[in-house]
Amino acid sequence: MRRLRRVALGCVLVLLTLFLLATVAAVAVDLATNGEERPATALYGGPFVRVGSTLVAYREWGRGGPPVVLLGGAAEPSFVWHSVGPLLAAAHHRVLAVDLPPFGYTQRRGPYTLTGWLALLEGFERRLHVARPLLVGHSLGAGVAVGEALARPSDVRGVVLLDGDALRFGGGRSWLGHLLVFPWYPAAYRLLTRWDWLVGRVLRNAWGPRPPHFDHAFLEQFERPFRVSGTEGALRQLAANGIPGVTLADLGRVRVPRAVVWGADDTVDSVASGRATARALGVPLRLVPSAGHLALLSRPAAVSALILNSTASRRNER
Repeated sequence: MRRLRRVALGCVLVLLTLFLLATVAAVAVDLATNGEERPATALYGGPFVRVGSTLVAYREWGRGGPPVVLLGGAAEPSFVWHSVGPLLAAAHHRVLAVDLPPFGYTQRRGPYTLTGWLALLEGFERRLHVARPLLVGHSLGAGVAVGEALARPSDVRGVVLLDGDALRFGGGRSWLGHLLVFPWYPAAYRLLTRWDWLVGRVLRNAWGPRPPHFDHAFLEQFERPFRVSGTEGALRQLAANGIPGVTLADLGRVRVPRAVVWGADDTVDSVASGRATARALGVPLRLVPSAGHLALLSRPAAVSALILNSTASRRNER
């Protein structure tokens, strides 16, 4: 019994020592990287537009024609549309890609809820004189596109859901926000969001078949927005509250022209999820061959063609 106590005490001391060493290391990382956060305007050259008290970052292609508003997914800056945007503009559309906070370069001002995003999007469209746009939402952005179609159907020309089922996910985990504390959370956040290997691995898993080699310049497009002031706290709030979206019943109430486009090899949001969403919307699922979750990056020409054709080919209102 005495020997067992000595072994148990030794294990406790080892674990305590490891904990203290890890804590010291985390504090060292926090101190070394403290101050690396910057205002969005110092990291992105614009354009920006002020909506209320929030400086909203966006990209724009084309000046005339029916407007198309592109909404990215989680951890996606508007850069993800850099190939699709010009292709849509070449088809005589005014195209705008919006950074939904807390992603991209829009100022980190909450709340990061569907209501908050819809208010921001409405203000953005009003400030830039965007009338009755076609809304294209990728992944998380699909829920925002559907939300606007439900809230202001007369102001929406149509919606395209790209690899996004539009459904809310998670939430009810307020305890999670209490676990993401100093020094552990800041250290892990700063290390992981600056690690080319990890960011590249995430992109390769979402790309689809035969992902290319990603150099540092490409990976930096995804890493740099994590250094926008306030992002650490904003992501902690989002993690606790869950990803905003709608319900399957809500999808059945959409009356504007609508389409669901999906990477045929998407392993992030399954094709089955796409089928369920398309069924709820009463439209066929349109697949992008040899594409994963990031079809907008891997197959931009195919995605652009489906965006242009899917809602124009028929008025699928019920």
